[in-house]
Amino acid sequence: METAEMTQYLTFILSDEVFALDIAKVREVLDFTTVTKVPRTPEFMRGVINLRGSVVPVVDLRLKFGMPKTENGVNTCVIITEVTVDGDTTVLGALADSVQEVLDLEPANIAPAPRIGAKLRTDFIKGMGKRDDRFIIILDVDKVFSSDELSSIQTDRKDARA
Repeated sequence: METAEMTQYLTFILSDEVFALDIAKVREVLDFTTVTKVPRTPEFMRGVINLRGSVVPVVDLRLKFGMPKTENGVNTCVIITEVTVDGDTTVLGALADSVQEVLDLEPANIAPAPRIGAKLRTDFIKGMGKRDDRFIIILDVDKVFSSDELSSIQTDRKDARA
């Protein structure tokens, strides 16, 4: 009997939708804190925070996904994650309306990402998790941002330090 590899995911809410990140990509979850705005950055780039002496860029996933801007509420938090693009690893914070739970999903409960035609990018969706009667959009955090976007974020981080 073969046992399927269970993967743990951190689930979080963005505008009433449930999203998930592979727990291996998540460093920690912080309460929302003051974000310092960096001039001339993309709209989804909310600014930077000081994380134990390191400058960490914070992105608004709602804006990145074409949703209304995240409003700071009592449950608003920053998910600190590691993103690897073209061999470079960047630590960044992702705003979420709230974090739900860590959940085990086996491959049998994950459907492939939907194909929505050639013009819409869905390559950043690793799959659609099924839990009860709801779908959980599982993100491939390494593909949410392009290498150009990440290099602009890294440049902004260096400018913030200067």
